[in-house]
Amino acid sequence: MRVAGDGGIAKGAPLARSGRGRPRSEAVEQAIIEGVVRLLEEGVSLSELSIERIARTAGVGKATIYRRWDGKEALFVDVLRAFEEPDPVPPGTSMRDDLVCVLEGLRRRGLTIRSSALLHNVFAQMKTLPKLAEAYQETVVAPRRRVILDVLRRGIADGELRPDIDVETANDLFVGPMLLRTILRQGAPLDDGLPERIVDTVLEGLRPAK
Repeated sequence: MRVAGDGGIAKGAPLARSGRGRPRSEAVEQAIIEGVVRLLEEGVSLSELSIERIARTAGVGKATIYRRWDGKEALFVDVLRAFEEPDPVPPGTSMRDDLVCVLEGLRRRGLTIRSSALLHNVFAQMKTLPKLAEAYQETVVAPRRRVILDVLRRGIADGELRPDIDVETANDLFVGPMLLRTILRQGAPLDDGLPERIVDTVLEGLRPAK
């Protein structure tokens, strides 16, 4: 599921699965997610949202929500997921191509955040809900980080990177400039060629000496 161009939620894409309870109805889940979004658009903060209010807005019972999510934090993670494009799958043609592919996904995500006042507000509110922030890190951010770490480790194994490289630090060198422009320098350009420029600049210092 993702946000459509007019700020609404695009229909037809799958939601994240919790693995609990009976087989889940996509239509019911979408109604619940859209109920949360509707309340956020009305100015209700994340901390003020209750399961009762969400259920009433979505036209379902509280038990219907609890069969699908452990609580508000798990539901809110799926709400945040609904705003994001699916993560691109690295092509596997080379370390450089894979890194550019991942950073392009981050660039598109940054553009989505900038174009959505609602999403920007939700991320700002998330700072006051540490459990939600932790859950989002574990289910969304950490898997993306693992993809880059795997790419870098393959790069070392294939001789594309120096064997003494700390992959954790290298990950930050690649991702950091994109996050800087997205979060701290919100007026900075996120142009089409940015992922290639970041990857090529960082690789200059990480490749084995010829």
